[in-house]
Amino acid sequence: MRKYLFLHCVAAFLSVGVLAAPALSQMGGQDKSKRPSPPAKAECKLAGGKSITVDYSSPRMKGRKIYGGLVPFGEVWRAGANEATTFVTTTDLTVGGKPVPAGSYTIFAIPNQDKWWLVISKKTGEWGTDYPGEANDLARVDMKVSQLPSAVENFTIAFDQTGGGCTLRMDWETTRASAEISPKK
Repeated sequence: MRKYLFLHCVAAFLSVGVLAAPALSQMGGQDKSKRPSPPAKAECKLAGGKSITVDYSSPRMKGRKIYGGLVPFGEVWRAGANEATTFVTTTDLTVGGKPVPAGSYTIFAIPNQDKWWLVISKKTGEWGTDYPGEANDLARVDMKVSQLPSAVENFTIAFDQTGGGCTLRMDWETTRASAEISPKK
């Protein structure tokens, strides 16, 4: 009787594994552009062929209260959705007055009603919500906060060219947070 029960359990376990395998492989090979928060990219071109690239996922507002609601004030936020938001620079920079060497980083934000911080983390490869802690921060940069004239449905990170550098901006709901970036001199 025990042998019979054991064989049935093994058969059931293997059946579940065989049935689950195609679903799991589809998840891994999923077309990311069809996600509710699709991938997006922002790039700033600098002199001498140097650049800054931010890869992120762009969540949608969908009628929700964003800042102070979905994204709580005063807490570290992944600045996007899904995988962690990456910040890659091919040259040494000054971001909001703080030095950032060429390299790959993860960025987070700490939003408040009137003041934001951009967090540049040395740790990379984590899932978006896995903030590795202040010990891994390369820099925390003050961001300027302003109100947009109308609501922005899709969370957007973009660069505006300014002289020899650029301004990084994050727009969503009716809020814009921005930080000045320039090549290190």
